[in-house]
Amino acid sequence: MPACARKIHKPQCTGAMRHHAAVALNATVYTFDIDLADADRGVYENLNLRVACHPSEAPDFLATRVLAYCREHAPGIGFSPGLSTPDEPAIHVRDATGGLLAWIDIGVPDAARVHRASKAAPRVAVYTHKPAEQLRRALVGERIHRSESLTLIEVDRGLLAEWTSRLQRRMKLSLSFSGGEIYLTLGERTLTGALTPIVLDADPPGDG
Repeated sequence: MPACARKIHKPQCTGAMRHHAAVALNATVYTFDIDLADADRGVYENLNLRVACHPSEAPDFLATRVLAYCREHAPGIGFSPGLSTPDEPAIHVRDATGGLLAWIDIGVPDAARVHRASKAAPRVAVYTHKPAEQLRRALVGERIHRSESLTLIEVDRGLLAEWTSRLQRRMKLSLSFSGGEIYLTLGERTLTGALTPIVLDADPPGDG
């Protein structure tokens, strides 16, 4: 992709910067300069993210949050104000009027939260850093609005473990997605892994 075709994207105050301001004062702020190339979606951006990590947030959760932000990158994307706002998605995409277009969660949200999310936004995605079966058990057979439309993704835990072992307060990296595969370059080291779709293989009861 020609360099001139890339844009430098800095989150607006409604996204990552607001997230930084809203969390506890003892949160750790990480800065990620990311050269993003998503061949699957035709998205090529230079991102500068300042991400506040709450003291209770595990490194693999943080890494999954950043990776999901990049994979879902679109106009209107932003992080939630913080872990202290449980009624907000970890990552949102909003239109120009503030309307919610996508609710993106991390980890293993319970079925009630996913049900509520699916009623609030036309698109719901969950990126989990836990084993796929753990998320599947939390959701299968439960009442979830439009459960057939959910996007559920297991992030390669081997890649997350390698990345978090090298985690620094300021990082420059290249992140590529192609065919559901992840290519994360840190200096001279390239980590690879997969984004694996999770299928809910049981029909939930009516969503009422």
